[in-house]
Amino acid sequence: MKNRFLKAVCIVSISLITISCSSSDEEEIEIIDISDTVTETNYDISSILSRFDGIDAVSYSVSGNTVSFTTTDLPNHTSPYWDSSHDLYEAYNGTNSDWNKNPNSIGEQNITFTMTLNPSEATIKSATPLGPIGISRNGIVFFNQYAGPNEQELTSEINSFDQWLGHPAGTQYHYHIEPSFLTDSFGKDAFLGLLSDGFPVYGPEENGNTITNADLDDYHGHTSVTVDFPNGIYHYHITNEAPYLNGNGFFGTAGSITR
Repeated sequence: MKNRFLKAVCIVSISLITISCSSSDEEEIEIIDISDTVTETNYDISSILSRFDGIDAVSYSVSGNTVSFTTTDLPNHTSPYWDSSHDLYEAYNGTNSDWNKNPNSIGEQNITFTMTLNPSEATIKSATPLGPIGISRNGIVFFNQYAGPNEQELTSEINSFDQWLGHPAGTQYHYHIEPSFLTDSFGKDAFLGLLSDGFPVYGPEENGNTITNADLDDYHGHTSVTVDFPNGIYHYHITNEAPYLNGNGFFGTAGSITR
């Protein structure tokens, strides 16, 4: 008998079969169950959409197997990048002694992400673009690890991040690294948002452990069980070292982003 194994992103239940034969040629079969853990491979992110409910900056609608998010990209937290007359204006009070405010300010945007509800690994991976690559659960857009049109990795630009580790480009506020307002509010292991390919983004901890780049693949993610997806799902993690949020591109097929 030939055994055939299908390649899948899952943990497969395995049984040991012991066969003994008597002189009467009857077979006695003993089945020993080792594991009954099976990880889901048909992903569906519909259950996570409620995390965006009640957020002033965000609205969303579902059509078939896609969801469209539209965001004003206005943060629901304080920042020195608000106009000084704004209720959420707050002078910088973070921990970076080299902090230096950039000349930009927060302004309202009109950005729409349309992505699949059933993300899957792309056969051909695509690079993340400059500008928005995903949406956080409070409506703020995620940018990749690059600064400026020459794709310089983040270095001195980090010194312009406000006390919640975001800043504006022009008037477009965004996060490149851990959005500390969200991890302070929901936990270091919490769901933080979605990239354009539909795969979720989580904080820098999992199961009580700090995630490092060595734990992740080239796209800065891995497949495991989360609180929101008890059958497992591929997901990205934000870490405290470059590339912070995303590595060599989207793991799945990116949706559309309009602004």
